[in-house]
Amino acid sequence: MPPKTKYIFITGGVCSGLGKGIASASIGAILKSSGYSVFTCKLDPYLNIDPGTMSPYQHGEVFVTDDGTETDLDLGHYERFIDTSLSRLSNITTGRVYEKVLQGERTGHYLGKTIQIVPHITNEIKDYVRKAAKESKADFLLLEIGGTVGDIEGEPFLEALRQFHNEMGDENVMFVHLTLLPYLVASRELKTKPTQMSVRELHRRGIQPDIILTRSDLKVGKDELEKIAMFADVDRKAVIPALTVKTIYEVPLIFEKHNISEIIFEKLKLPKKKPNLSEWKSLVSKIKKTRKKLPIALVGKYNENIDAYISVVEAIKSACYHNNAKLDLLWINSGKLEKKDKKEMAKLKKAAGIIVPGGFGNRGVEGKIMAAKYARENNKPYLGLCLGMQVATIEFARHILETQEVDSTEFDSKTPNPVIHILPGHHKDEDMGGTLRLGAYPCVLDKDSLSYKAYGTNKISERHRHRYEFNNDYREQLEKGGMRFAGLSPDKRLVEIIELRDHPFFVASQFHPEFKSRPLRPHPLFRDFIKTSVKLIK
Repeated sequence: MPPKTKYIFITGGVCSGLGKGIASASIGAILKSSGYSVFTCKLDPYLNIDPGTMSPYQHGEVFVTDDGTETDLDLGHYERFIDTSLSRLSNITTGRVYEKVLQGERTGHYLGKTIQIVPHITNEIKDYVRKAAKESKADFLLLEIGGTVGDIEGEPFLEALRQFHNEMGDENVMFVHLTLLPYLVASRELKTKPTQMSVRELHRRGIQPDIILTRSDLKVGKDELEKIAMFADVDRKAVIPALTVKTIYEVPLIFEKHNISEIIFEKLKLPKKKPNLSEWKSLVSKIKKTRKKLPIALVGKYNENIDAYISVVEAIKSACYHNNAKLDLLWINSGKLEKKDKKEMAKLKKAAGIIVPGGFGNRGVEGKIMAAKYARENNKPYLGLCLGMQVATIEFARHILETQEVDSTEFDSKTPNPVIHILPGHHKDEDMGGTLRLGAYPCVLDKDSLSYKAYGTNKISERHRHRYEFNNDYREQLEKGGMRFAGLSPDKRLVEIIELRDHPFFVASQFHPEFKSRPLRPHPLFRDFIKTSVKLIK
């Protein structure tokens, strides 16, 4: 009896940053639109247990799943494209693999045997893949291997996948390789040699790609495609141009234009199904349509790496598409803003709406507080996310209590008015990794609130990643001053959403709504925030 799940492994060559995550997500979207169930995973070669403590400057956003797993940002792409909630099974690192194997060795699991990369590490990787398939029960399991072919860190993963292919059979496993075609200005030509060398690296590891995606900023000619097919020993129709596009949501359409689903179904001996990509076509049409620009301010402190806010940015874009608006994103550095930098202040004043995203540490916090104050005093639509809620609370409390001695204990442990304080049971000196309030928690909405109007229901579930919360000692005072506690935990102990009365749209959540936004289904809070911003700018 052949296994139900089919496996597609996505590798990358030449250099990082080519878009393996987008490629994997796009293939997933195509397969799902063909009527198949899809689950996606990221195999990361770094030794960190997870990205939870990694710097946003280096790694970008930490994406959080419903079950509270801190994962790679590519999982955000997966969820947005295939519209499926992922889990702890969707991201594994070399660190986690080694941790489990070494724990097993310490407890005698291996009966005193010498622990080796092969077979013990590779077996653990294969077991992880099988577990993901078993628990997801998906028709297709797509697994992206982080880094590039040839990286020493990725060797155990590639060896494990070679073995896995042999064990599962050729009709159940296929390999997709994404590689770069650089353009040399001097010779005015795209060079295929890097791709050839990248595929050769795969061959050396016993892996033959079934599909090659050629990343290029320029159109790839017939001669180049045929040359790659010959040297890589791949069917010509399976060498697919992956051109740079204006929007990542066009990628599924480009892949399917070159019949990628047909190639997959043929290789894996499945009935050929025509993908229904009408929603994606409609979305891309909306994106490309000429519209008036909507200036939205994003007040952050990790602006040097835009990937640190990638889910927020995509959520804003999706809300703009839905509201027939063209986003003009104004990146505002909160550190410069608190120093009253003229350029940053000018951008803030230009904005039709203001978003303050999450973050940790006190650097740039006063700039974020200034942004919340500006939005409150000038009736600018405001959407606060996690820390964005906390700074809005601090700012409003300073206004209501008529004192500047208001803060979070994260930033000032001795503040006389700690309107934000550490969660019960947490301590500043504990381990940083995995000790936050993580994952999806329920929330009950006030039926008189803007949030309830946005969601259309009073019971919601949203994802969290924080260690500090609203201090209930100040709830009565702030409520009398005009704050609405629009969302509470079911036991009413935790404040999840605040709003300001007599304001067109001032909404801030302790959770991260950006993680559940989808390009075809924008998050309600982002959607209504943009809707109000569009209305007020007219």
